Amino acid sequence: MIVACGEALIDFIPVAYGTENAYLPKPGGSPFNTAITTARLGAPTGFLSRVSTDLFGDQICQALSGDSVSLELVTRVSNPSTLAFVDLAGEEPQYAFFTREAADRTIEPSEVANLPGSVSCLHLGLGADTLETQPFAGTYLGLFERMQGLALRSFDPNIRANMIADRAHYAGLVEKALSCFDLVKVSAADLEWLFGGESEEQIVQRWLGLGPAMIVVTRGSRGAAAWRTGQKAVEVAARPVKVVDTVGAGDSFTGALLVSLGGHAAHSAAAITALGEVELRSCLEHAVRVAAITCSRAGANPPYAEEV
Repeated sequence: MIVACGEALIDFIPVAYGTENAYLPKPGGSPFNTAITTARLGAPTGFLSRVSTDLFGDQICQALSGDSVSLELVTRVSNPSTLAFVDLAGEEPQYAFFTREAADRTIEPSEVANLPGSVSCLHLGLGADTLETQPFAGTYLGLFERMQGLALRSFDPNIRANMIADRAHYAGLVEKALSCFDLVKVSAADLEWLFGGESEEQIVQRWLGLGPAMIVVTRGSRGAAAWRTGQKAVEVAARPVKVVDTVGAGDSFTGALLVSLGGHAAHSAAAITALGEVELRSCLEHAVRVAAITCSRAGANPPYAEEV
């Protein structure tokens, strides 16, 4: 089973409403989108988070269960749901988050203490400033430390620049956290924001020395690349597509990559290191294809297996 964990929120997506603008509430958040993707692609999937008992929390849980994502590891609490308003005017979506005392930000270590033995892959997707939010960060990093050798530990730092007050401090937090993970998926835009002035190659090689077995960088219209220690990069081109928006594209890429790696029995650090170049390229191409389909639709709406 692939388990995605972290934030669970409502994205308010801008839509036309007559001559006015309006916002349509949609369940979202990076790990939520990844869980929906893996489930739609046919992988047994679970979701691990605190979710509010408010009407938005109900909407989040209904969306997950509607796509056959297990809620066994979800804790319902009375704290409010995290809300995010999305601006799609630029090349990359921009977000305004409302997170004060939100359910997903207040998860405690006791709520992640016992994971079923069926978990083969555990994925953490961040959002906003969650890596410096407690108890959120401590709870999940502690969990991923404990899961070393028990499952493939996947990470997406998913930077939201407008929510981070001190870039250098946050970049340090990201690098400190890398020892907890086997696989890191990060966008080129996030790397540029975190470490402007350094080349992609410099950053990736440093990150490989901090613990992960593989770093995957998504480059938008320039495709994606994967690096492993001592091996040459494997690069794939983007899929031509008419882009409606890019909301959820990176998360669907991650979900598709995790499913493909599982198809090659590569749900451990050793297995992804040993994976052949042809097989890894196939995994990346599948992920790019799924992300492209997501970009062709409004909002985070990843495809089902039969659509790929």
